[in-house]
Amino acid sequence: MTLPPHTDPAPRTNVPPGFLLFTAAITGALVMVVEVLGSRVIGPFFGVSLFVWTALITVTLLALALGYAVGGQLADRYPTPTLLYALIMAAGVLVALVPLLKAPVLQATLPLGLRLGALASALLLFGPGLFLLGCVSPFVVRLAAHEWGRLGRTIGVFTAVSTAGSFVGTVSTGFFLIAYIGVARAFFLAGLVLVALGALYFVLLRRRWAVALAPLVLIALLPRAELPSVTMPDGTRATVVHSQDSAYGTIRVVDYRFKDLHQREMIIDGLVQGGIDMATRRSVYEYAYLLQWLPVALHPGGRSCLVIGVGAGVVPMWYQARGVATDVVDIDPAVVDIARRWFGFDARGEVHLDDARYFLARPGRRYDYLILDVFNGDTTPGHLLSVEALRLARQRLVDGGVLATNLVGGLGADAAMTAGVVSTLRAVFTTVEVYPAFDPASAGEAGNLVVVAYDGPRRALPPGLPEPAHPLAEPLLRKVYGRPVDLPAAGPVLTDDFNPLDVRDIRVKEAVRRRILETTHPDILIRG
Repeated sequence: MTLPPHTDPAPRTNVPPGFLLFTAAITGALVMVVEVLGSRVIGPFFGVSLFVWTALITVTLLALALGYAVGGQLADRYPTPTLLYALIMAAGVLVALVPLLKAPVLQATLPLGLRLGALASALLLFGPGLFLLGCVSPFVVRLAAHEWGRLGRTIGVFTAVSTAGSFVGTVSTGFFLIAYIGVARAFFLAGLVLVALGALYFVLLRRRWAVALAPLVLIALLPRAELPSVTMPDGTRATVVHSQDSAYGTIRVVDYRFKDLHQREMIIDGLVQGGIDMATRRSVYEYAYLLQWLPVALHPGGRSCLVIGVGAGVVPMWYQARGVATDVVDIDPAVVDIARRWFGFDARGEVHLDDARYFLARPGRRYDYLILDVFNGDTTPGHLLSVEALRLARQRLVDGGVLATNLVGGLGADAAMTAGVVSTLRAVFTTVEVYPAFDPASAGEAGNLVVVAYDGPRRALPPGLPEPAHPLAEPLLRKVYGRPVDLPAAGPVLTDDFNPLDVRDIRVKEAVRRRILETTHPDILIRG
């Protein structure tokens, strides 16, 4: 039986099968490169949370699905490799433009809220490029399948090659590209690879140099992002003096200057992780003082401390300066390096570059004070706040020792996550107290909370502040220090199996993000 001419499944082309396989592998890899990099683009604005990853995965699947459908129709109607490689080059240009488009897109979508804003920004930034990459798979199969009898084998081979490319792209991005060349350069590189792939076809097989060179020239002329410097409405000059993409987050060091004042902050994924006055090296944030003062006041005379989460190094340096032997744990070597270079962190104790849960699970030294100050975006990682993790932390404390953890949580109507953490701590320790690092009467019911836990009856705090604080922090500390709050209701005990921290405090996260943008210029968070 002879098929009618117009139903011929795949007219023969002059593209070698190996080149089509190479195309499937490269485009499969770059789909995952874009998806993994995407979290670092929208994370500083919307946080690195379950919602951000849900938005990215949703947009990726939707864009690819539409690309598969449209690409199949185009391949049937115009079964020519010229169209295929033109689509690939267009995808490359769109991918390369992401670093330049992210600022206006993120600012435009912020009013939509945390969930819808993350979804809309991901759709606008990554959807078009991923859609065009989705068109590739049905196209290469159409061009490669010369006989109906080999269609299954053709689809299987190309799907396997594309999936293998996706594996390589995921590993390369997560383990190498982000840490060694940064997010913006990685997007430019991904776009350049796609454009170069199309250019190879037009130069080697079609001899069309002008078509091949035009997108390459366009990408070459794209302006490269520079570290931003902006003037705030009150006249303060804010300058990003260092920006680095590590394997765990986007880290920025920001200097603020106003007349004779000079302050410096560390910002990771859009969340401030510490700030100091450069003249006195003292913290300008209240929560740091509570992490320092409360454990010592509740357990005077302690000689050893473990700080999990280095941040700017303020808290471990305070304990160390008072003769307390202080060890630190941080999973990100870049954070430790930046704390040393830009904030004067000089550890005399042991520095463990390790996951906190893994570190606590190993046998080791016991401490008088254990400070847990770890964030992934807006939330303390759930695997550190489960009852199983807190039991491990309890085993690292001496008798009478104190655990203090810094949370971003809510009170009142927004206390669901806070109540869950407190209930979990109460399942491990006898006494648990919550100290807000903000004034609920004037600042609302969400912000930094320092929660202390220890065994035995409740201990009284000496009256007054233990020592002078920075002038920016002392007025509020005089209002809140030594005044724990009571939560209205108990929450569920968090376990490794049930730990909904990312979804129980959505209003708190949105409030925190709004407050960040009220005090930090958007350019500081997303440009550069």
